[in-house]
Amino acid sequence: MSNSNQTNTSSKSVGAGLLVAITASLCCITPVFATLAGIGGIASSFSWMEPFRPYLIGLTIFVLGFAWYQKLRPRTRKEIDCACEDDEKSSFWQSKKFLGIVTVFAVLMLAFPSYSGIFFSGNSNADKIIVVKENDILNAELSIKGMTCTGCVHSVNAALNSSEGVLEASSSYESGIATVKFDQSKVSVDQLATNVEEATGYKVTDKKVIE
Repeated sequence: MSNSNQTNTSSKSVGAGLLVAITASLCCITPVFATLAGIGGIASSFSWMEPFRPYLIGLTIFVLGFAWYQKLRPRTRKEIDCACEDDEKSSFWQSKKFLGIVTVFAVLMLAFPSYSGIFFSGNSNADKIIVVKENDILNAELSIKGMTCTGCVHSVNAALNSSEGVLEASSSYESGIATVKFDQSKVSVDQLATNVEEATGYKVTDKKVIE
C-alpha cells in the first residue's frame, strides 16, 4: 500500500468512526436535547436504535483503532522510498492531532448517558421549599414506554420535577417505571402522565396511585 493510499484509508476510517459514534449515541442524546429545547415529540425518535448500540460502540472502537494503527504503524522501506513531498506535508485533517480530537469526541458521544444528568441539574426539587398538607400527599407509578438509557431517565425526571405539586420523582429505564410523590391538591396523576408525554414524547401506558 502506498503512503497516499494509507493516508486516504486512515482518513476514511476517521470519518466512519465519527459517524458511527454519533449514530450509536442518537438514542441517548436526542431525548435530552429534545426535552431541553421543548420539542419532546421527537425525544423517542431514535429509541429503536438502542438494541444496536453495543454493536455500534464495538464498530466505533474497531474503526478508530484501525485509523490509529494506520497512523502509528512503522512505514516499510518501500513506502518511504515512494513517499513524495506532498505526502510528507499532510493537511491538518489527515494529522494525528485531528484523529486525536475525533477520538476524544467519539468517547464523549459514547459516554453521554453517564453524564447527561448535568444538563438537568436545575430540575431537582431537593432545594425547593414546598408547603403541603400531609393528607394531600400521594405516591404514584407511571409505566412509560420508550426509555432506553439514563439520558431518557433524566428527561422523564425533569418533566415530572418541573410539574407543579411534585415533591419527588425518580424513574428507571430498566423497569420502565417512574415513581412520583406529589400534592394531589395541585396536580393529578392524569396531568403528570400528560406532562411526561408532552415533554418527552414517551408513551405512558399505565398510571396508578400506590400506598
